[in-house]
Amino acid sequence: MKKAILAKKLGMTQIFTENGEMVPVTVLEAGPCTIVQKKTVEKDGYAALQVGFGEIRAKLVSKPEQGHFVAHLGANAAPKRVLKELRLDDCDKFEVGGEIKADMFSAGDHVDVTGTSKGKGFQGAIKRHNMHRGPMTHGSKYHRGHGSMGPGTTPGRVRKGKKLPGHMGAKKTTIQNLEVFRVDADKNLILIRGAVPGIRGALVTIKSTVKV
Repeated sequence: MKKAILAKKLGMTQIFTENGEMVPVTVLEAGPCTIVQKKTVEKDGYAALQVGFGEIRAKLVSKPEQGHFVAHLGANAAPKRVLKELRLDDCDKFEVGGEIKADMFSAGDHVDVTGTSKGKGFQGAIKRHNMHRGPMTHGSKYHRGHGSMGPGTTPGRVRKGKKLPGHMGAKKTTIQNLEVFRVDADKNLILIRGAVPGIRGALVTIKSTVKV
C-alpha cells in the first residue's frame, strides 16, 4: 500500500540495538498532517489528498489562503504553514478534517525521502563534480582547474553540460529505499536509518519506496 506523510527533520543521533550494534538514525517529526481537501477522479481527474503541516499565525496567512481553509475546514479552522498534495492508494477512506500521523508507517518499512539538499555556495570543479586535481609537484602550473574546455576548431565552443565550477546544493533531492528503524506514535517521531536531505528544521516528504 502506498503511504506518504510530511515531516520536519530534527537532526541525527545514534541508537544501539540489543546486539550492541550502533545504528545512525535521522529523527523526523512526522505529522500530524491535517487533511484539508480531497481530490477526486470525477472532479479533478486524479485522486489525492491535500494536507497541511505546521502551525502558523492566522495574520501571516493571505486572505485567499484563509478562505481556502475556511471553505474546507470551517470558520474555526487553524491555518497550516505548508500545503502539499499526497497521492495515496486509498484516498477514499480518509475524511476532510482528519489527520495522518506517524503510525501510518511501522518499523521495517522502506521509504523514499525527498527534501532540499544543503546549500554549499559557489564551489570548484573538484568539490562539485569530484574531479581529480593536477600534480602538486614543483613546475606544475595546473592544480585544481576543471580541465579542457573542449576542441578548439570544432565545435569551437563550450558544449552544453560541461562540468564547471558553480552553485552547489540547495536542490530537490530524493534518497531511495531507506529503512524505517523505529516509530514513536505518541511523539509523532519516525527514526530512519541513515541520513536524509536537508538541514535541521527542513521539510521533507516520506513516501513508500518505488524500489520494491
